[in-house]
Formats: sequence, C-alpha cells, structure tokens
Amino acid sequence: QVQLVESGGGLVQAGGSLRLSCAASGRTSSNIAVAWFRQAPGKDREFLGAIAWSGTRYADSVKGRFTISRDNVKNTAYLQMNSLKPEDTAVYYCAARSSLYYSTSGSAYDYWGQGTQVTVSS
Repeated sequence: QVQLVESGGGLVQAGGSLRLSCAASGRTSSNIAVAWFRQAPGKDREFLGAIAWSGTRYADSVKGRFTISRDNVKNTAYLQMNSLKPEDTAVYYCAARSSLYYSTSGSAYDYWGQGTQVTVSS
C-alpha cells in the first residue's frame, strides 16, 4: 500500500504561481509512476501530467506552464504551476501506480491523494 498526501493548494491571483507537493508513504520505491489530475466543479477529471522512469508527459492545456518533478529521497512529487489562470481553479489530485511507465488514464492508478483546492482569482 502507498499513501499519498497533497499539500500546497490555496488562493492565488491570476498570473501567480503555486507549488503542490505529493508526499508518499508506505511501500514506496523509485519504480513508481506519479501523475497529477484536477477536477473542476461540473467537469470531468483532467489529466495534467505524469512522471515515471519512462519519461515525463504533459497535457497540452498546461504544457509550458506546469512542471512535474520528484525527489526520490523524500518520496515526494511536485507540481510547479506558473502563469495561473482562473480556469485552473479546481481540486488537484496526485495519483501513483507501481510501474516504470506513466499513463494518462486515471483508472490506471491505484493510489490517490485526498486532493487540494487551488483557486485562481481574476
């Protein structure tokens, strides 16, 4: 089992930045793929990006603005979000799966964090 805890959400003005953290505990290893998703009210869950041994992938909607990284010593993944827009307002989730390869599908991930709210004001 792997437990994930997100932190770093909050209220920010448009154009600002936030860094979300996803701390993992339990049966962790470097052979874990981590992804970030978000869900806004009334909308489907949206894949944002993922990082794994196989590489890093970003959704077109955030490419160039969001960056995913990980610190395997701290068992923590990060989502750096720059140039935030009001439409980035959502609950942000990290997810993990025991694989060298990422997936863009939420159903491929076994472990999920509780979510953290990000609100971007105009």
